[in-house]
Amino acid sequence: MTRPLPLSDVRVLELGQLLAGPFCGQLLGDFGAEIIKIEDPKHGDPMRQWGREKPYGTSLWWPVVARNKKSVTCDLRTEEGQDLVRRLVTRADVLLENFRPGTLERWGLAPERLWELNPKLVVTRVTGFGQTGPYAARAGFGSIGEAMGGIRYVTGSPQEPPSRAGISLGDSLAAMYATLGTLVALHERERSGRGQVVDAAIYESVLAMMESMLPEWQQAGYQRERTGPVLPNVAPSNVYPTRDGEDVLIAANQDTVFGRLAAVMDRPDLVTDERYATHSARGEYMAELDAVIADWTRGYDAEELLAALHRAGVPAGRIYRAKDMFGDPHFAAREAIVRLADPLLGDIAMQNVFPKLSESPGAVRSTGPALGTSNDDIYRGLLGLRDEELERLAAAGVI
Repeated sequence: MTRPLPLSDVRVLELGQLLAGPFCGQLLGDFGAEIIKIEDPKHGDPMRQWGREKPYGTSLWWPVVARNKKSVTCDLRTEEGQDLVRRLVTRADVLLENFRPGTLERWGLAPERLWELNPKLVVTRVTGFGQTGPYAARAGFGSIGEAMGGIRYVTGSPQEPPSRAGISLGDSLAAMYATLGTLVALHERERSGRGQVVDAAIYESVLAMMESMLPEWQQAGYQRERTGPVLPNVAPSNVYPTRDGEDVLIAANQDTVFGRLAAVMDRPDLVTDERYATHSARGEYMAELDAVIADWTRGYDAEELLAALHRAGVPAGRIYRAKDMFGDPHFAAREAIVRLADPLLGDIAMQNVFPKLSESPGAVRSTGPALGTSNDDIYRGLLGLRDEELERLAAAGVI
């Protein structure tokens, strides 16, 4: 008998669009939650069209962020569409949304109204600035949350303006904290019997990752700055060149590990040199030490260099791109990349479910669905709507 997925008894209504809310839905769906994604009948989620590469005219992001979900069309701006959501709420565990604060209230779907129908409902709300405070009503995309939360200022080269990380980091972090909050609220509900609001703000989700930045300023007046590929006062920990033009990252800042690096380099003198003998000294003379190591790494091809470092127990690795991941045996052994059959794209690869659970792991069961493919399943099967009502709602553009 196949063991059910760990969240298979959780039903989520996903009302949001673009990334932060839907990524939360993806994470919950990866572990078995039934995700009923409610989309605009005419256009669907804009994520269906996002991304640079669009074979067959469709997004390659959509199959990932909408995986394991059911697509249902519903015009939330109409009274009949709002009534459909209320009916679904009575059969749901979680309502997930990432509209501006006040939008649900304007549609008659405020948490207090929904709790009258289902007191156990968890309402997960993802926004730029949270549900309260003077900035709550502002438009808040992930990039703004990244700037306000502190990550943009410290990302990139010190010679350049603050940089983007290369992914939608703020949205993704907010989704992860929204997922954590949702699971905590579902757990607490087992004791209280009541749902609650999970208020996940993008800027706060970024702020949560900023290590000791706040006490550094408050206690010592120290402002973190952009440092490029290095860790300030921590050496060696940098990207180094090789003979064949590849870049290799070496992290040997701990005293014992630095000793192993010096042995591989056949430079035992580095360990006794007062400039490099201690962690603090190596941090002070970082630039000189990096130059010494770079001169050594330039004499080797990347594979040869990495093999020597791994044998010696020195943490090191390539800077991976997508093509490197597909060819890596460790990715393959741990099934970090999964392949699925998509009705439009055929065989499509994407990242697997993380983290891995030993007894009840998640699974990618389907790619992002076509618009409205679950209307019949949900409206007829779950809500019991009759043919004539479905036809009327469709003719009116509600579904």
